[in-house]
Order: sequence, then C-alpha cells, then structure tokens
Amino acid sequence: MKRIAIVGAGCSGLAAIKSSLDEGFEPVCFEREDDIGGLWRYSHTPKVGSGGVYKTCVINTSKEMMSFSDFPPPQEFPMFMPHKFVLKYLRMYAESFGLIKYINFKTSVENIIPASDYSLSGQWRVRYISGGGESKTEVFDGVLVCIGHHTYPHIPEFEGLETFTGKYIHSHSYKENVEFTGKRVLVVGIGNSAVDITVDLSHVTAQTYISTRRGAWVISRMGFFGLPADAIANCRFLFKLPTSLLQWCVEKMANFRFDHEGYGLRPMHRALQAHPTINDELPYRIMTGAVKIRPDIHHIMKDKVYFTDGTFLEIDAIIFATGFDYKLSFVPESVTRIQNNRTELYKYMFPPHLNHPTFAVIGLVQSIGSVMPISEMQCRWFMKIMKAECELPSEEVMLEDIQAKQETMAKTYVKSQRHTLQCFWVDYMDELANQIGVKPDLWKLFCEDPALVIRCIFGPCVPAQYRLMGPGSWNGARATIKGSVQRCLFPTRTKLLPKNATGKENNSLYSINIQHHLHSYFVILFVVFIFFCTSFVGDHFGL
Repeated sequence: MKRIAIVGAGCSGLAAIKSSLDEGFEPVCFEREDDIGGLWRYSHTPKVGSGGVYKTCVINTSKEMMSFSDFPPPQEFPMFMPHKFVLKYLRMYAESFGLIKYINFKTSVENIIPASDYSLSGQWRVRYISGGGESKTEVFDGVLVCIGHHTYPHIPEFEGLETFTGKYIHSHSYKENVEFTGKRVLVVGIGNSAVDITVDLSHVTAQTYISTRRGAWVISRMGFFGLPADAIANCRFLFKLPTSLLQWCVEKMANFRFDHEGYGLRPMHRALQAHPTINDELPYRIMTGAVKIRPDIHHIMKDKVYFTDGTFLEIDAIIFATGFDYKLSFVPESVTRIQNNRTELYKYMFPPHLNHPTFAVIGLVQSIGSVMPISEMQCRWFMKIMKAECELPSEEVMLEDIQAKQETMAKTYVKSQRHTLQCFWVDYMDELANQIGVKPDLWKLFCEDPALVIRCIFGPCVPAQYRLMGPGSWNGARATIKGSVQRCLFPTRTKLLPKNATGKENNSLYSINIQHHLHSYFVILFVVFIFFCTSFVGDHFGL
C-alpha cells in the first residue's frame, strides 16, 4: 500500500485524506495545531505561519457552491455560512468519512526533500517534529502540500511607515473591532478581507477610511429573488458567452445596485479583469458616512498619512489588507520554483521538472469561486496519477501550458500580486475533470434525464456535477444537483406564512416549492440576456 504524506488538515488536507482512502492508499496527515480546520478555525490570538479568520467572518461563496462534491452541507445551515458553520461542516465531513484517525496533531513538518533513490522510486523524505518534541524522518511514496496561501502576510513598503506613531497590523492579525473603538482607522486595500474588515470596524470607530489604488467592482452576495449570486454566476451557460458581454453585464448589474463612480470606487479596469470584491454592506456604510474612500498612500509621517491627491489625514491605526506571499518554507525552492509570487506549477499543482509526479501543491490557486471543490478535484487527479490511471504530459508540454496560462493572465487581469494564480472556477474545474474523466457528458445525460441537463447548463454548476459519471461517481449526485437551490433557501424560511391572496397555501417550513422561482429564474435569465445583448450592441456602436 502506497503511503501519502499530507501537510495540513484544513479543507484541502481533509479532501486529500479522503481521496487517498478512496484509491486504497494510506494517508499520513501532519497538522501542527491541535485541531482540524486550518484557516476556518477561529483563534483570538494570531499565530505566525498560520492562517486564520476574524470573529465576524462570513464565507463569500454559498454553501452549495463551496461544498465537497459528495457531501452537501445540511439544508438547515445558512446560505452563506459564518466561519463557525464552515468549521462545523468540515468536522462533519471528517467524521462521516473517518478521517481524524489519519491526522497527527501538534506535528510540524520541518523539511521535505527527495529520497536518496528518488530517481528510481519517486519517493520523498519527510522530517517532522512530533507533539512530544521528537524529530523523526519517514519516507513516503507521494506528498501533498495543503497549507493554502493565507499564511505569510505581505505588507508593501511605504515611505515613512517606520515613523508612524499609531498601531499598524496586517489583516492576518485582525480578530475583532473592540480594540479600535473610537479610533480613526485606515484600511489599505480593496479586496474581500479589506472591505469586510472595514465594514466591521465602521460600527465602532470614530471614522473608517479605505485607501485604494485602483478601486473595485463590488458585488453583492445576493442575486435575483434572493438566490446566491455566485450560484447564478457560476453556470455553464454564462461562461459560454463572450467575455466582453459578461464584463458589460457584471458592470451594469454592479452599478444598478449603486453608482461606483459616485461612491469613489469605480476602477479603470473591467469587471472580470480583477478578482471580484464581494460585500453587501459597504455602500450603506458609505451612505451613512461611516466609511470614506481615499486614494493610494503617498507617504506617512508620524500620525499623518498623505495621499497621492495631495490630501492627508490624522490616523490612529492602519490595517494592511494587502494580500499574502506564496511560499513553502519547508520545501526547497529547487523543487517548487515559487518566486516573487509566481509559480512554475503545471495546472497550479505539479513542478514540471521533476522526474516523477509524486509531489503536488493543493489549493494554491485564486479562483473566482470556492477553493474547496477545486482542492478536492486536484486531490482526485493526483491519486489517479499515483495509481497510474492518469499520467502527466512531457515536461515540454507542461511548460508550454504554464507559459500559456501566464500570458493569458497578463492579458486578462490587471497587474497585481494576486493575479499570478487567477482562474475562472468552471473552466478550471472542467480542465481537471477532463484529466480524470469525470466531466459530465451532457449529450449522453440528455437522453436519460433532460431536466437534469437543463439544470446543469442553466443552473448552478455545483460540485456534485463532477460525481455524475466516471471514476468516483456517486449515486446521490443527481438528487444533490436537483435540490441545490431548495437547500440554499431552506434556512431562510423561519416563519410560517398564512394563505396568500389567491387562497393557496404558502410553502411550509419543511416543504419548499421552489419550482416557481426556478421557472422565473430561467425566464428572467433569458430576458436579461436579450436585453443586455441589445443594449450592448447599442452602446458599442453608438446606436
């Protein structure tokens, strides 16, 4: 039985353990903390080298879109889960598949290098320190690094920062707003963490500011009829439309909610040229004056921050929500070749220069969508390669693919530290699914279940679509796909309503008739599509 070393017991590590067991391998997981969850295990005290969430953090992807492909979240869980529910979901996943017994807690991996006979065996030597402080070395047939990329904070250099008399931290260290009560706080950045923390701070501070170089398109979690916006957006039909049309649609919908130019947020880039910023409350906090938008920082002098437009503010605290550095401190750079946040990894996983495909990095990708299903798909592919049921192409082909992706990112996205690992969720999932043979064959499925295919094309591309056929298919996939929207809306029905004006019974708490919403959704999707096409052509040609 081949032994697979797995570093980290967060969402990616748990998916790696299960995938190992599914293929008959022996997983050995190393987790330096005393519990599972990784990023989603809240701790009031930030730890160097560990990810973590703040007290009020809510996930930006809906529960059906972030779930593992064969383990949908309970229908009573919130549509968008606070971190404690995400952790509870991970615990349920680990307990359901018996994953805990394969995890070595309080065990820190110190070094991973090729074994002495790597050229023949493809094995790796892993040195680690156990909970008792004992240093050990073991040899494994394969290695999966599952530590994510929210571990090493990145703080850019600003002139005069060392003279700042107030407190400054990275968002990685932010846990709750209490210590900033009554202060004037500047948040640097406009990504998801920056905006979420800004909104959280604005409830207690004297004044909260956001400093942004480029601005951002701010998208709501909520879409048509109260359905999750990410479930509407991540569908196969929409991703077949021209990118220019999608850009235009997203911008129109974003501005329909609030005028980005009037609120000081309109960026120069198009909507899909940067990772989206997801937040529902920011425009309201700007409306009430609790949050004010400022341009990029020029320099800092003691308690004052000077901006590129010549203005300055007196500031008590600065929070840098400026991203993270991608690095693996326990793996030689000669193996990973990760430099300046740029990777040379095939499909963001495999170092192409290695003689054996027995080492991979999981979850090191920035997708417009949830990373949990991506990590699971990456693990499934890795195990199939370890089982010799799939194989990687030649080094030359892999390098060409890496170069093509880098060129595409350079053309598609604005130049940024985070846009070196960017991808669209549906495209990347299909790309990996093709490698394994689990991408759904919709033509074949149409003969068996036309209604299911309609949902797969026009409805949310939920991860269960990749369990419909091929290796690892799951009998519950069809029911999961068909019930995904109903399960999303279930927890919102906390009040029983009387009969409506037509005399019909309203949906009860336990039996939700979602057909009306689905039919309306498909109709409005078609109508909006026609409207956007017509308006787009008119705008483009000045008609």
